Amino acid sequence: MPPDRDEIVVTAQKRDENIQSVPISIQAIGTRKLDQLNISNFNEFTQLLPSVAFQTSQPGVTTVYMRGVASGGDGNHSGSLPSVGSYLDEQPVTTIGGTLDVHIYDIARIESLAGPQGTLYGASSQAGTIRIITNKPDASAFDGRVDAEVNTVAHGGQGGKLEGMINAPLSNWAALRVVGFYQRDAGYIDNVPGTRSFLPQPGGITVDNDEFVEDNYNDTETWGGRAALKVDLDETWTVTPTVLYQEMRGHGSYAFDPQVGDLEVQRFYPESRRDRFIQGALTIEGKIGNWDVTYAGAYLDRKTYSSSDYTDYSEAYDNLYASVGGLAGYFYYLDNAGNTIDPRQRVIGTDHFKKTSQELRVASPAEDPFRIVAGMFYQRQSNLIHQDYQIPNLGADVSVNGSPGTLWLTQQHRVDKDYAMFGEASLDLTPQLTFTAGGRAYIYDNSLIGFFGFGRNPGVDPADGRPYTASPFNAAGSSRTGVAGCYLTDGRTLRDAYLDGGDTSALLPAMVEGGPCTNLATYVDGKLIPKKTSGQGVTYRFNLTWKPSDGLMFYAVASSGFRPGGINRRGDVGPYSADVLYNYELGWKTTLADGRLRFNGAIYQQSWKDFQFSFLGPNSFTIIQNGPDARIRGVEMDANATLGGLNLTVAGSYTDAKTREDLCATQICIGDGSDVLAPEGTRLPITPRFKISGTARYSVPLGSGRGYIQGLVAHQSSASSDIRIAKAAALGRLESYTTGNLALGFELAKFNFELFAQNIWDERGQISRFQQCGACDQRPLIVPIMPRTIGLRAGTRF
Repeated sequence: MPPDRDEIVVTAQKRDENIQSVPISIQAIGTRKLDQLNISNFNEFTQLLPSVAFQTSQPGVTTVYMRGVASGGDGNHSGSLPSVGSYLDEQPVTTIGGTLDVHIYDIARIESLAGPQGTLYGASSQAGTIRIITNKPDASAFDGRVDAEVNTVAHGGQGGKLEGMINAPLSNWAALRVVGFYQRDAGYIDNVPGTRSFLPQPGGITVDNDEFVEDNYNDTETWGGRAALKVDLDETWTVTPTVLYQEMRGHGSYAFDPQVGDLEVQRFYPESRRDRFIQGALTIEGKIGNWDVTYAGAYLDRKTYSSSDYTDYSEAYDNLYASVGGLAGYFYYLDNAGNTIDPRQRVIGTDHFKKTSQELRVASPAEDPFRIVAGMFYQRQSNLIHQDYQIPNLGADVSVNGSPGTLWLTQQHRVDKDYAMFGEASLDLTPQLTFTAGGRAYIYDNSLIGFFGFGRNPGVDPADGRPYTASPFNAAGSSRTGVAGCYLTDGRTLRDAYLDGGDTSALLPAMVEGGPCTNLATYVDGKLIPKKTSGQGVTYRFNLTWKPSDGLMFYAVASSGFRPGGINRRGDVGPYSADVLYNYELGWKTTLADGRLRFNGAIYQQSWKDFQFSFLGPNSFTIIQNGPDARIRGVEMDANATLGGLNLTVAGSYTDAKTREDLCATQICIGDGSDVLAPEGTRLPITPRFKISGTARYSVPLGSGRGYIQGLVAHQSSASSDIRIAKAAALGRLESYTTGNLALGFELAKFNFELFAQNIWDERGQISRFQQCGACDQRPLIVPIMPRTIGLRAGTRF
């Protein structure tokens, strides 16, 4: 049987099963297909998954959506938890603030499970789950491979990658598998000359970006490795420790400004991002009697550093306050000598994310007519958040206390904890009919503590005599936000004491190192503890499967998934509640023509209750609140056919997602329509109505090897960039696009060579649109897909 017709075994239901026997909507991309399509990252494999949409601003800052469950604005480091779960083997790697973009090499398969997976996968699998399954060590034989690529990008520079794998048996009961990789993605965005002028005019400040002008300045380097040791303790017990290390360094901006030019932008401060993560994991598998037992534990440590130009913010607010002289007339952007300074900003951000997960489960024999999977799960994830909004030369008295030059500081610590017990049971009512019922009881406990906001001038107003009374209070002249809201030893805030004539000197110390004090906390008996929100509940899945004959299966599913509530990082905004997704689905899986044809599909309707809605509020500060309900209907299908040397695949989806009530500026609408951001019936953003992709590969014997030609075409329709009507109009719509890849190659027993072209007609597909701040509508930015890339690949096995 040709390799493309090999049985695809998946573990979506925590068992090894043929994908055609799994009664849920699932797509799987195997090792061979991943290699054939030259897939190495998240953006590349998601174009083949019809139910998946995503937003990204740069590599490593990506938010994933499935089946239209998207309100937009997610992905902030202290925003909502993701609605789509990500797994690496048995361990969850779902992270706050951007999906972990694991380099794809030596991967057994990628599984995409559409619809709520709350029973077996928990909180962050509300809308679906993506699982990356690595190839495991094999003690039966030595194996190795090396692959290399060089490429050139239209309108850009040159890139390439070098990857390798060794599988080394250590004995007949142990083996080691090691993977290493380096990849350089060429830049294609040009930072072109430009100026910005700030009021008052004439006599204001005009700046240029001459020292930062550079062609192709958004290049990216990614490197790392993975090692796994598999030890068979006896005939039934196996231990597999693994470690993954990956580092990405990106430079420049990955978005362009259409007002400046195609693939061009104007930036006035250096921009970069460093994303480093390491994960250690342990999987223990065995049997007690004839029951399977699995333990999966992991510890993930991720550190990111970013430097972003925030000039758009300064420009927008200078225009906003034009009637009073712009920033110079309205704010106090002054140096230590009292002189007005250049108001441009840059943002230095760091996140230190840690995640510990533990799962223990058992499974009864798969061949029994009644079988169960049950287990317990715990995870703790934390994020130490640092966001430093800097204006060079800003005076110490108008800066955040202890941080001269800092206009605004966020210094917070977030902890999210989940506890769960889950179980799923299947009963064969007849040889053709199976009923499955499952549930997951969960508890979540989320907390946030720290500081956010402006500083407070520590000086003394002679007419008052107390510290922190001098004017101006800070560079923004704000008397409410920041240090003004910090707690004193008696439980009052500094602002309260200032207004009622009390002692303003007894500030409690910062609870998060690096902050000047604490204004996001709960005061209890002289101490500050984190603000907390918690909840509990049950998710469920019911499934009825009918197999009237070999190669034919129909199923019906009713399932639910949830996403925990949380604390807004702006302390004067209340917490947000959990949102819940209910899914009703009918599906089919068919295998025909002696396995040469597969055709699968599903139709579904989902009800999304009180969806979490994130948006940039006052001072461009992210706020999360619960919105109205939404209704989502859709169809997804995929097919595969093998006709001699020709293999064809196609996958597509139709998604109709709309609000069922008005979305308002506050959770409860005023009622007169003045605060309506999106009326009832507004389509949910980001997800295209139509998405379809197809691949064709034709191979023929050539001498002692095989030659092939391969093509891929992917299309998606347009989508709104924001759920809010006015904001979507300002940002512009995500336009529809069609892209194609072409490859020509030759395979020998141990060698392969390929010439390829990706995005062959150089389509400027739009991944996302965004702006720097809530008021920065004057400069919407577009993140495009990679321009046309032509390259050469070669590899060998040994």
